[in-house]
Amino acid sequence: MAEKTRKWRWWFRVIHRDVGYFLFGMTIIYSISGIALNHINDFDPSYEKVLKKITIDTSKYDLSKDSDIMNIVDVFNEKDNYKKHKTRSDGMVKVYLNKGSIAIKPSGEVNYEKFKRRPILHATNYLHYNPGRWWKWFSDGYAVALILLAVTGIFLVKGRHSISRIGLIYTVLGIVIPLLFLYLYYNK
Repeated sequence: MAEKTRKWRWWFRVIHRDVGYFLFGMTIIYSISGIALNHINDFDPSYEKVLKKITIDTSKYDLSKDSDIMNIVDVFNEKDNYKKHKTRSDGMVKVYLNKGSIAIKPSGEVNYEKFKRRPILHATNYLHYNPGRWWKWFSDGYAVALILLAVTGIFLVKGRHSISRIGLIYTVLGIVIPLLFLYLYYNK
């Protein structure tokens, strides 16, 4: 019997080790984006908002002329991102850009707003949201492999820290804590 136990424990150790190595990168990616997405109410994890305010001399620009609007757009080096502009009834001109806008007030106040991708977080969040069919299957496989890691991991340790002793307490706590949160917060 001891020989059989030793054999499956050896296989669990091999599976746990090799699958763990393979999943290392994905675990880091999902962990980074998961932390960022947990704080989505605090900041936009995918985009950074760039704000600039300047004041222009309104005597040099005629806000009814497209060419003068484009000259103001060029101050921000955004001619290539220009989509269109509209003049509101109060005289303010709203310029629409790719991933941004410029608001030109008749008083000369100009507010520039642009959204820039956060280099690492945008990419990790993109993967976290399952961008395509093939990625869906890969992330399903990742989830199954995490279950395999969890199951094999609890049987690796022998002695007083094993699943039949102290390890059982930690395992039960790891199950009870999420269930407690579900009970307290899910049905509110």
